[in-house]
Amino acid sequence: MLHLDVKFARTSLATLAIALAIGSAGQAAAQDAERTVENPRTLGDSSQPASKLLLAAVPDATRPAPAPTVRERVLNLNVVMTDGQLYNPATGLNDKVRLRSYNGTDVDPTKPYVSPTIEIRPGETIRVNLDNQLPADPGCAMSDHMPDKPHCFNGTNLHTHGLWVNPAGNGDNVLLSINPGVKFQYEYNVPGEHPSGTFWYHTHRHGSTALQVSSGMAGALIIRGDRLPTLKSNGDLDTIVAGMPERILVMQQIQYACRTAPSPGHPHGTIKQTIKGRYLCEPGDVGVIEDYDQFGPGSWPASGRYTSLNGEVLPSFNAVQGQVERWRMIHAGVRDTISLQFFKAKPGKLIKKLRLIKSAEDEEKVIRETCGTEALPYSVVAADGLTMAAGQQTKLTTFQPGYRYDALVVFPDTAGYCVIDSAAPKAGTVNALAVSRQLLGFVNVAPGTKVTGTVGTYVTDALVANATKVIPADVQPSVIADLKAGMKLTRFVPHPTIEASEVTGTQELTFFIDTATPDTKFEVGNTLVTADAKSYDPNRLDRALKLGGVDEWTLQSHFVSHPFHIHVNPFQIVSIIDPNGKDVSAIGSVDDAGGDVDPQYAGLKGVWKDTLWIKSLINGNSMPEGFSGIYTVKVRTRYERYIGEFVLHCHILDHEDQGMMQNVAVVLPDGNVGAPAGTPQQLQVNPHGNH
Repeated sequence: MLHLDVKFARTSLATLAIALAIGSAGQAAAQDAERTVENPRTLGDSSQPASKLLLAAVPDATRPAPAPTVRERVLNLNVVMTDGQLYNPATGLNDKVRLRSYNGTDVDPTKPYVSPTIEIRPGETIRVNLDNQLPADPGCAMSDHMPDKPHCFNGTNLHTHGLWVNPAGNGDNVLLSINPGVKFQYEYNVPGEHPSGTFWYHTHRHGSTALQVSSGMAGALIIRGDRLPTLKSNGDLDTIVAGMPERILVMQQIQYACRTAPSPGHPHGTIKQTIKGRYLCEPGDVGVIEDYDQFGPGSWPASGRYTSLNGEVLPSFNAVQGQVERWRMIHAGVRDTISLQFFKAKPGKLIKKLRLIKSAEDEEKVIRETCGTEALPYSVVAADGLTMAAGQQTKLTTFQPGYRYDALVVFPDTAGYCVIDSAAPKAGTVNALAVSRQLLGFVNVAPGTKVTGTVGTYVTDALVANATKVIPADVQPSVIADLKAGMKLTRFVPHPTIEASEVTGTQELTFFIDTATPDTKFEVGNTLVTADAKSYDPNRLDRALKLGGVDEWTLQSHFVSHPFHIHVNPFQIVSIIDPNGKDVSAIGSVDDAGGDVDPQYAGLKGVWKDTLWIKSLINGNSMPEGFSGIYTVKVRTRYERYIGEFVLHCHILDHEDQGMMQNVAVVLPDGNVGAPAGTPQQLQVNPHGNH
């Protein structure tokens, strides 16, 4: 038998195509084949019974089958090294890559680096058999590393990002290390009242999280609901968007590099680069992600790599004029900020070959020549999986790592559209650089229904038409009145607003990077005092939060900006105060404290999320006298249902791997969680195969 040695390390859319940048006839032959993007496949049920125990310690035949009314399913996820290819716009060719990936029982060899979608309904129990088939990894030995140095690249685990489920035991427990050769069955008991929405899953083994997520170990997790609103309860957004085509869009930065041969001091070799510093893969090379020199400030834009959409680089979508679509968009990457916009293409441009894109200057020229200047408006209706109080029409949405947004999108013209990652100000981006625009893909629009009036009114009318068909008669008038009064979604919001009178306690948090010593430290503090910040310690419990309590958190960053993420319980945004004392979170507010207008905060007041950008203008340069450069973010959260230990951290995942994380526990009001902090929890195989 395997020995468990526990040691704590605390509907489908049409096929789509595009022909892109090619140079020689040989390259054209290689790339004229269609490159498609569609929704990731849905992970199918396992043939193994739902009652199977961890590691099959008891034969299945000895256990009774679940009762027919019990909604339980088993899914299989294998963690394997996968050979594949990714398109490189700089050469017009596909680069061979060998990366860690999640694969279920029915692998799609053409898209190995976007993980299958997991679908769950409220009230279901989902068991996921995680089978780590990666090679043995000496770096997983606990004595061989410091906790905040990247390590254990082949150790893994599983996190259901944004789900309101049990964080302990074999629930959403990220304090486990599932080492090579180990199988483990996670169990997610999803409450019947869990909000429907767009969530995601990814690896979360401290020390290797960024390396594995950047390899593509992330996928969509959709909670599907069909609950209609009543006079006493709210319903699921799914009910009034039913029938609208759905796109699930997993956006990733797969930062592979081709490397030189190993040498003393460089066990994985060094990154091959062009004279201008872009990553270089020569004939016969295989791109890999094997070291943390592939991450760091500015590394993603410098690499020349492209954000992939459902495993494809620079793909094309097919759409129909006038058809309202639900776009479920997930930032499942590590090292980029995505500012999403759609622009109508100039006539005839999308059917032509585009030249090779070898630099940011090439990119900008292609965009200017191909894409128009008027951005398409669309309506954002959910943030981080949670339906908003009202749809917000926008022409740009900022995605930081871990963010999700659901949007209702309609293309009014029978033409092509460019999908653009737009320019953004320095303090608003992961890489702390004022980045230029980059192409993400194209949309080809077939003739359909003419869009009359404004896009916002057209989308509202579509929602009203659906509501007329499906919403019960007793609540239908109020639902329709809300939709007509600014696309209000009052009857579909999953959480009631947290009023100031509910607050029972406070929390403070400071992100900080200590660059004063040769060994940079990534730290989090429990106060707003910089000196209080410390790097992650797996044996330290940083916060004990009382079950049933309601806290108001004050969040700051004292060196560059960081996306804050906390597991289990989402939070509601109260205010975002810029360094001049202005709240920039209201609809229509302008955040220009750094000199450039940053659109990402406007409209977030009152919105529920689980990940949020904590902005700072402090970057090592001197500040004007009397100007702190610090933004102060206030959020409120309720601690409901679940006790146990979990984490909060920066979602720039190489920051998390290097110490920008804390252990947090929700405890009973008397402080007793039933087990001491620091209980060992690492799973590994006993090489002798005995007890």
